[in-house]
Amino acid sequence: MDEVILLRAGEAELWDAVAYYEEREAGLGLAFVSEVRRQLAAIGEDPLRPSIRPAGYRRVNLRRFPFYLAYVIKERAIWAHAKRKPGYWKKRIP
Repeated sequence: MDEVILLRAGEAELWDAVAYYEEREAGLGLAFVSEVRRQLAAIGEDPLRPSIRPAGYRRVNLRRFPFYLAYVIKERAIWAHAKRKPGYWKKRIP
């Protein structure tokens, strides 16, 4: 299993989304974070599973929520970002 590192800005956006979903319905934020954790674990187990997108990153869509985890494999770690909006996060990878 490879180490999955969630970028700080991506983690902040993740917790903002948790709060948003929890405000909409009690327990929905917990369901969201549980799905994110499952997908991060799946990425760590098989990071090469999703194909590389034309912009040079891999992406896993969440099943229940309109959110995705985008990541690159760099320096023996997986740098991930959780977001709804495409593309802008790539400049944040160290």
